[in-house]
Amino acid sequence: MIAVVGHTAIDHLFRVPKIPGRHNSTYITDHQVYYGGGAANIAAGIAMLGEKCRLVSSVGGEFPGSDYDLWMHNLGIMQDFTLVKDARTATAFVFTDDEGDQETYFEWGASVAFSAMEAPALDFVHMATADPDFNVRVAQKSEFASFDPGQDLLRYTPDQLEIILANIDILFSNNHEMDRMCEMLGVEREALVGSVPMVITTRGAEGSLLCMDGEEHRIPAVRVEAVDPTGAGDGYRAGFLTALRRGYAPLDCCRVGAVVSSFVVEKTGTQTNLPDWDRMLVRYRKVFGEPGEIIL
Repeated sequence: MIAVVGHTAIDHLFRVPKIPGRHNSTYITDHQVYYGGGAANIAAGIAMLGEKCRLVSSVGGEFPGSDYDLWMHNLGIMQDFTLVKDARTATAFVFTDDEGDQETYFEWGASVAFSAMEAPALDFVHMATADPDFNVRVAQKSEFASFDPGQDLLRYTPDQLEIILANIDILFSNNHEMDRMCEMLGVEREALVGSVPMVITTRGAEGSLLCMDGEEHRIPAVRVEAVDPTGAGDGYRAGFLTALRRGYAPLDCCRVGAVVSSFVVEKTGTQTNLPDWDRMLVRYRKVFGEPGEIIL
């Protein structure tokens, strides 16, 4: 089973002509509400691909019995939830403009409960956006751990980040997060990459980069007609982790991640177009050929 730690959230997705910048305003051309939260997106992707998944998260009083709750049950996600009855489930407000630029504002809501939660000891865990101290404790107690800082990177201290990096097997980030981590730690990118056994850096339309054993491997993005980039990284991680759990080599796992990500961006909403394993394989074979042999 793959455990995922982090936010369950409600996504409010807005389209605007252009991100206005400081001291400016704009008008909204579309507003939709979807299921979201980085950890929940990854858990849903893993479950849709057919792998067992445990989601360690915190939700508000309105969540039990909601459509989102039922969606997770139908996917078969094991909910390891802390319920905060007098709070709202975390909410993300995501603004995307016609050029694809994006800004996100995140209301933690019930997710503030992470700081007081007991960290579980997990065999195979991915730590998504969540309380930094909680993720530190999870990393220290887990057998195999991967981590992506996401939009919560600004909440980490350099000490917390160093502890997590020293206790993980895989680091996921995008280019901006990688640069920011280097600034926080006062190190060059090469040194940071060399401190973790496996580093995957997503680069949008330029694909992704796998660094391990002193070598770099470039994985192209899967070209599709993209409607909304929100959740692409979560889809990538869901695909990668599922393939890794099934024993595929890391490079093939990155390709699976790229394929799952391509499905996510084809529709608005982070969980609206997640593929099952067979649907993923059809596209994988068209782009990359037959996946390699399982190595476990």
